[in-house]
Amino acid sequence: MKIRIGKGNRPQKSSGKIEDVLLHTRSDRRSLSHVPDPAGIRKRIDRRGNMEDVPTEDTLLKERVVETGTRHIAQYDVTAIVTDETGSRRQFSCKSEDISTTGILLLLANEADADVFERAKNVSLRFTIAPGTMPEGYEMSVSIDARYARRSTRPSGEICVGMSFKETLAQYADRRKNNNMVLVSTVSMIFIVLMVVLMRMESIIYFQFNRILYTYSIVAALFLLTRYIFGAMYRPVPINPDFAPGVTIIIPCFNEEEWIERTITSCMNQDYPPERLEVIVVDDCSTDGSVKKIRQTIHKLSVEGERFGVGDRLHYVVQPHNMGKRDAMARGTRLAKHDYVVFVDSDSFLNPFAIRALVQPFQDPKMGGVSGRTDVANTYTNGLTRIQSVRYYIAFRIFKAAEARFDAVTCLSGPLSCYKKAIVLENIDAWLNQRFLGQKATFGDDRAMTNFVLRHHRTSYQDTAVCSTIVPNEHKAFLKQQMRWKRSWLRESMLAGSFMWRKEPFMSFSFYVGMLVPIAAPVVVLYNLIYVPIVHGVFPTTFILGLLAMAMLMSFAQMLLRKSSTWLYGLVFCFYYEAVLLWQMPIAWFTFWKSTWGTRMTEADVQAASYAERRRLKREQREKERELLDA
Repeated sequence: MKIRIGKGNRPQKSSGKIEDVLLHTRSDRRSLSHVPDPAGIRKRIDRRGNMEDVPTEDTLLKERVVETGTRHIAQYDVTAIVTDETGSRRQFSCKSEDISTTGILLLLANEADADVFERAKNVSLRFTIAPGTMPEGYEMSVSIDARYARRSTRPSGEICVGMSFKETLAQYADRRKNNNMVLVSTVSMIFIVLMVVLMRMESIIYFQFNRILYTYSIVAALFLLTRYIFGAMYRPVPINPDFAPGVTIIIPCFNEEEWIERTITSCMNQDYPPERLEVIVVDDCSTDGSVKKIRQTIHKLSVEGERFGVGDRLHYVVQPHNMGKRDAMARGTRLAKHDYVVFVDSDSFLNPFAIRALVQPFQDPKMGGVSGRTDVANTYTNGLTRIQSVRYYIAFRIFKAAEARFDAVTCLSGPLSCYKKAIVLENIDAWLNQRFLGQKATFGDDRAMTNFVLRHHRTSYQDTAVCSTIVPNEHKAFLKQQMRWKRSWLRESMLAGSFMWRKEPFMSFSFYVGMLVPIAAPVVVLYNLIYVPIVHGVFPTTFILGLLAMAMLMSFAQMLLRKSSTWLYGLVFCFYYEAVLLWQMPIAWFTFWKSTWGTRMTEADVQAASYAERRRLKREQREKERELLDA
């Protein structure tokens, strides 16, 4: 997969592959800049010096401290209006080299221009942050005051001038953009909720004409509305600086040469006591250069982080043959020396405060597992990745957050989840040998382990524990992934249904409704969009308005909580779901026992491919025999 720096333009294809648009940051001179220094040589603050020693959940969420000081390479056209001591103004047109939330680096033509900036009483900068050049929520037109910070001269003769903003871009966005988005989204969501309520009142009026259909409509609307209500009530567990239990991060890897270095580095570069954090990479007999890349990364980090004890805390093992993701995770768990294990996918990248935030719910002794939040790393690649970005955010910040209100999150997601090691070991044999209708379960490892934990323990979600992951940028791979997820959801939901009735009554009722609604959805859509217009000659206006209302609810929730320009893609996703993804559900009904991944050649995929090849050869043989008979 090719990587392209985000510039707001359309992705291009190279060798048939779509190039992903990723944030491109200027590397820190230290790979492990966030690791607390046991020798006390440097303090645990960002290089701008404006962050507390240990961040609180408030600063993680509102101040977005993880982004402070991170310099993103971005070439903007910048207009600078410089005011000197006499009040006279001069205007300069220049280019930016990189940008952070606290400042920007400008390229100037000569030393004389740089002198003007240095002596200026005030500098006003105007530029536009293009989508994909900074984290979501920062895309906007900017007119901000700044002050001279430093300068340097390159061998080419270009003069680089660093300018420090008088307020951070996060503060600027809140003042100039975000408050308006909050107002618009809040008013819109209130209107949509009232519209949905009025439409469901109509369902009650017409209930006698079709009890099943209108019961479904009322239940589905209540289910979705309550998800948003409880999601809005959610608050992450506050960070206790004194709570930092021993944690082992396990990274199962298979053919991830492209991303594994970044994943390992992000797991080691954690704002967490180094003596309480270890990382184990388990390679599942990769056929590319993953193992070589793992060795190189471990050597590099061990040399750089010698005083952090990296050599004693970062390990890797290679499976004797391809045994599957569960076996890799199980081996890492058995090797772990700490009491908590964190599973991280090999194409997911943790922010520096992810582990510190993720462990906080375990202050409750009954807590068995916690999921972090997963954002999309390649959001701005194309429309498909944009709709996935909205879907991911709403799925975590609304739906998982709503379940966390009842300590019963039904899926501790694979990209970032933490468990008590003792619980995993207690269920590891059943998990590894799980079968359904005679087929070995090869995917859905996260849902399956969640079920084992949830049966006797609490599970939760921590919104301040954030990672980002690479999502499919082509429809073929995306649809295969979605089919796999639907099959695992059906299988594990049926298994969870055997014990969820013992949970909190409202959560139990919500769980069973949440099973019914998507399973019955294809039938309901066919009835409303096909049967009713043909048989009764009635255009399904109410049904379409209901779909539109739910789509708008997702979009405006994205606008309210994320303040991102991707909010409109919530509408796109809902209609894409109704037109395409919904019809995977009937297929999943009749094939949910299948264990093929579709996007990775597991043992089950190899067997399926071999069976398909044998059928093809037999078909060709029969055709040849018919041709001979005809001749």
